[in-house]
Amino acid sequence: MGLTKTKPILLDLPDRFESERMVIRAPQWGDGAAVNAAVAESMESLRPWMPWAHHLPTVDETEADLRQARLLYLERKDLRLLLVHKETEQIVGSSGLHRIDWPARRFEIGYWVRSSYEKQGYITEAVHAITDFAIRELQANRVEIRCDARNTRSASVAERAGFTLEGILRSETVNPGGSLRDTMVFAKVRGFEYDQA
Repeated sequence: MGLTKTKPILLDLPDRFESERMVIRAPQWGDGAAVNAAVAESMESLRPWMPWAHHLPTVDETEADLRQARLLYLERKDLRLLLVHKETEQIVGSSGLHRIDWPARRFEIGYWVRSSYEKQGYITEAVHAITDFAIRELQANRVEIRCDARNTRSASVAERAGFTLEGILRSETVNPGGSLRDTMVFAKVRGFEYDQA
């Protein structure tokens, strides 16, 4: 049965898949301490771009957040994914498919990377794998990446992953510092960047 006739909560989706160097999986009970350590290491890099990175959460706060993310994954309302290194089993970062529009089959990929794994291609690798997952498992018509127009590293990921810059939304939202920001919108669209198959 196609997605157009199936309630999203009834979709039988895998909880995990792999890229070359990572296991990409939904959050699980007990992930809080490992994710909190990755966030703690990366606060300075995350603070300019992530609204939630104003202060370091406690391990319990991170655990509670991940449990909520797990429930949203099961409800198919938001598909947060953790990036886990196959060899070290460390959290490399987090990504996922957000702002889901099921009738249109539109998804937005968000991401952040742990500081010690920066500039090694992990996020580009994750974006490729997650885009393939969205096309294969979710029959995505459109996959977006949005980022602050000043965040050149995030924009470079989108470009390396083959996403097309469709435009810049001026004064579209407020950044973590409290000022208005411009948002770059990149996308891959069925029939343009990838085939119907």
